Amino acid sequence: MGNHNFVQQKGLFGFSATRCLRNEYFHNDCRICIEVCPKEAIALVRNKLTLLKDQCIECAGCIGSCPTEAYEIESFDPNEFSLLYSTHENTSLSCKVSTPCLGVFDAEHLLVMALRGEKAVVCDMSHCATCVLNESGTMEKTIRSHIDHANTFLTQIGVDKTISTLEEQAIHAPRRALFRKGLEKAKEVLTDPQPLPQKSMTATHHALPSMTMPLKRILLRNTLKEVVTTLPLTTLSDSNGLFFNKAIDFQTCTNCGDCTQFCPTDALFASSDNQGIFFNQGKCIGCGICEAICKPHAISAKEGFDLVSIAYERSEQLVHYDMVMCHECRCPYPYKGGEPICDRCADYKKQFSTMFTMAKDF
Repeated sequence: MGNHNFVQQKGLFGFSATRCLRNEYFHNDCRICIEVCPKEAIALVRNKLTLLKDQCIECAGCIGSCPTEAYEIESFDPNEFSLLYSTHENTSLSCKVSTPCLGVFDAEHLLVMALRGEKAVVCDMSHCATCVLNESGTMEKTIRSHIDHANTFLTQIGVDKTISTLEEQAIHAPRRALFRKGLEKAKEVLTDPQPLPQKSMTATHHALPSMTMPLKRILLRNTLKEVVTTLPLTTLSDSNGLFFNKAIDFQTCTNCGDCTQFCPTDALFASSDNQGIFFNQGKCIGCGICEAICKPHAISAKEGFDLVSIAYERSEQLVHYDMVMCHECRCPYPYKGGEPICDRCADYKKQFSTMFTMAKDF
């Protein structure tokens, strides 16, 4: 994802513009955070996503929706919370007790919680409908969508677990929300001359050199590795909103390498001899950049996924070419059979054939 230094900060909330797909790649038009934000604090300025600090209220509702974790809040790390969920006394996810807005969690976070422990995962949705963050209904719809995606996946793999919701309002002691306490404490630290607290798990992960994978995807992949041998189903023919598959048409692909160069998570990568392209399902986040950037439209989505390959980071070779010398330009090109002439020379010869007509042929 490139250099991660350009961060816009509003209090404890931060937006890393260089982790954003929309900002890094011209061929991507991701607008999820814009649509989710209840205060229109995220906007396109000169075709780049920008945090409007005067409008941001640090609700953290956009964090779970970002596929590349471009948004963070210093007072709460959803990745760390998910990983340690089984050790928490309170199993209910509630913005009134232990978390910020439940929009902070993606389906991947919910699955990590559900698959790593015996405790049921319960999302307190009783306050969502009337919440000030849900004036347009988008925030509640987004949270329920994350829950539905997680439950669909659990059903697909045959796991008898469900992310449930609490629809009736529970009684909470006033001003005892752990998240609010954490928020207030963190703000005190920011105004105190003492050193800042230790970086969160996610911030530490993003600071690693050449780190392209979102931490939530790594946590889910590692979780699947722990449980995959106990799952009744590991190979599925249906698609879902979590894992993606790709296919490359041999005859259409030119082996130009654009798809491997622009893949933000290195899910597509070249073989060691640069004559083939491999694909790693576990790394693909479904951004669609490879399909958009492929000039001959050789890449397409493919149904199905294999959890064993995902869990153990196995890659599949989608295409491989033998390189031969073009008889016209004497340059190597991926050979697909027939006359040994590259596409460029073949097109040139076809388009300008009249230039090479001999006088005797007139």
